[in-house]
This record gives sequence, structure tokens and C-alpha cells, in this order.
Amino acid sequence: MAKFQYRGRNKGGALVTGVLDASAPEDVAAMLFGESVTPIDIKEVVKESGSASSRSESTTRGTPAGKTSLVDQINSYLAGRKVAIDDLIIFSRQMYSLSKAGLPLDRAINGIEASINNPVFRRVLRDVVSALESGTALASSLGRHPKVFSPLILSLVHVGENTGRLDMAFKEINKYLVLEKQTRKQVKSATRYPIFVLAALGAALAVITVFVIPIFSSVFDRLGAALPWQTVALIKTSDFVINYWYIILGALAGMILGFRSWVGTSAGRLSWDRYKLRLPLAGSVLERVALARFARTFSMVSRAGLPIVQGLNVVAGAVGNEYVRQNVYKMRENVERGESLYRTAVNSAMFSPIVLQMIAVGEETGAVDELLEEVADFYDVEVEYDLKQISDAIEPILIVMIAGLVLILALGVFLPIWDLNTSIN
Repeated sequence: MAKFQYRGRNKGGALVTGVLDASAPEDVAAMLFGESVTPIDIKEVVKESGSASSRSESTTRGTPAGKTSLVDQINSYLAGRKVAIDDLIIFSRQMYSLSKAGLPLDRAINGIEASINNPVFRRVLRDVVSALESGTALASSLGRHPKVFSPLILSLVHVGENTGRLDMAFKEINKYLVLEKQTRKQVKSATRYPIFVLAALGAALAVITVFVIPIFSSVFDRLGAALPWQTVALIKTSDFVINYWYIILGALAGMILGFRSWVGTSAGRLSWDRYKLRLPLAGSVLERVALARFARTFSMVSRAGLPIVQGLNVVAGAVGNEYVRQNVYKMRENVERGESLYRTAVNSAMFSPIVLQMIAVGEETGAVDELLEEVADFYDVEVEYDLKQISDAIEPILIVMIAGLVLILALGVFLPIWDLNTSIN
């Protein structure tokens, strides 16, 4: 038997420290979990002679604290400066398994950090471990990196810490991230084909305007024939692009920067997100994606035990649309005034009658989380169907655009050739 010094958090979130006799750190963690204490750090109490080895072990993995190796810097440059959703999925899955096994949080995160390839995420996890060792709660430690961990993740971790069910919190987080990845994958797969075709059309049009039409223009000038208006329009357009290309590029860059600046304001973001929901074909899909996130997230926070007002506040940060977020905030304000969830959902005018009926039944039976999860599944099926419909509808639109481009070129280039043949004959 050895003595182990531990630090952890009780149900109320207060820091608890002490010393226990056990044969291994896992046994200490099991005893703490039995007392509803979430372990943060467990260290074996060693004699003074062993302190040097303990200190050398704590200086970790070969790189001095606060410094980054050249390999990490190169990997950081190659990998970019973002933490992908795949990294968060792996992190949440491993945290679920390790916290369920009773491993202390600092050891669990240290082990995960060693297996992560993204250098940006590794630095984030090192900072989280450093905050944990200083006595900060896990939710607060993760909250030091808001660009990596969303308010939903922080809220679920906070609830898991306070209830002693941190493993279930990470299980729900993993489930949410996997579904979020599937939604993003569906949207990307539906938009990849039209974006590729439009880019190819733009490149072909640019080549024809800059290189092909000037050749035909010089031939027509030498012949001195009268040209139809279609050909004159193509030649004038080509001349304008060649002579004033820098003005065109500057205007496009100014429009893009102006649009990004406008969207960066709160009023611009609200207007743009409201307009996106009214776009033909894509608007209904974006709306259902936002509502699916609302239903799924609200189901998770309700199952975790968050009050409705606090849950709506968390949900508002996860919908991904400013217009829908403002409506969720209005729902929260109405709930604070004492209105029922069903009545606030009706006043928001965001949900279909069948969804409103499911919310009403869930509120009456006390199973809001289960029925909202069914609502999220319902919206996911609708999104998948709508994306397929969009793909089927975009194909003829692209065919018409290609036919229009070919028709313009045929009228502008081949009509004068036909007229010349007629004149010669």
C-alpha cells in the first residue's frame, strides 16, 4: 500500500484535497468516484530522494515548458491553425472512456495529448492540463479556449462535473459532434458538384474572353466585314476585360471585403442570416439544419439536467444562424416571464405544426428531451431529402447555363463566319 495525494471536485464544484492509502492511482479514483468526487490530480507521496525523479518526470516529453520544438512549429504550419471537428470527436470519445475507467483528468488529458497529431490542439490540451493542476475546474480550463470548445461543450462538461457524471457528458458531446460532422458532410457533398461546374464555366469563359475572342476579332478586322451585334458585344466585352482587368479585380476585391466587413457587424450578420433562409432551394435546407441543431442541442442539455432558461441560452450559441439565435433568445425571455415552452415555440413561428405538437406532448409528459431528439431526427431526414432534391434540381439549371454559354459563343463567333461564306458564294 502507498499513500496518494489527490485533488478533485465534489458535487457542488468545490475543490477537495486529501491523502488516501491505496495500491494504485486507479483505486484512489474509484474511491473518490464512490464519494461523488471527480478526481483532478492523483500523485503518489514519495520521499525526498524521489523528488528529483518526480520533478524530472513532470517536465514532460522532452521540450521545456513554454517552448515549442522545431518539428511542432513545422507541423503547426502544415496543419494550419484550426482544430478540426475530427480532433474534437477523438478527444470526446477518449475522454468518455478514460473518465469512465476512473483515470484522473490530468493523466487522461496528458495521454490524449500524446496521441493527437494536430500541434495546435496539443498546445491547447497542455494549457488545459496546466490549468487543472493549478486547481481550476475542467469546464473553466476548457473555457480558456472558446475558439476550440463551444458553449455547448463547456455547459455539458460543467453539468457533468457538478453531477459526478463526466463520462456521460463526454458521451453526449461525442454524439453531438458525430451528428454535426454528418450534417456538414451532407451539405458539402450537395454543393461540391455545382461549385465545380460553375468554377469550370468561369475558367472557360475567362479563357475565351482573353485569348480566343481577340484572335477572331483581328481576323474580322482584316476582312472588313459588317459584324452582327452579338459579335460586336463579345468583342467590346473582351476589349474591356483586357484593357481594364485591374479595375475589375479591384472592384471584385472591394465588394468581397465590403461584404465581409458588413457581415462582421451584428446588424449585417442578422440581415444576411435572415436572407439566407429565404434563398430559393437552399433556404429551406439551411433553416432545417439550424432547427435540427436547436432540437438536438436542447434535447442534450435537458437530458443533462440544465434548467430551461439556461438550456435555451446554451442552445442559442449552437444553432449557427444569427436570425434563429435571436428567436431562441426571445423564447428564453418569454420562458423567464412564465410562459410555457410550447407557447414560446408557437410565438417564434419557426416550427411546423407537427413539431409544435411534439413539444406540447413532451412538456405535458415531462419527456421533452426524448421528443426533441425525435424532432432532430425528423429534421435530419428532411435535410437529407431536401439535399437530394437540390442536387436533382441543380443539374438541369447547370445544363441550361452551359447551353446558354454555347449559344452566346455560337451567335457571336460563328454568325459572321457564316455571313462571310454567304458573301463569298
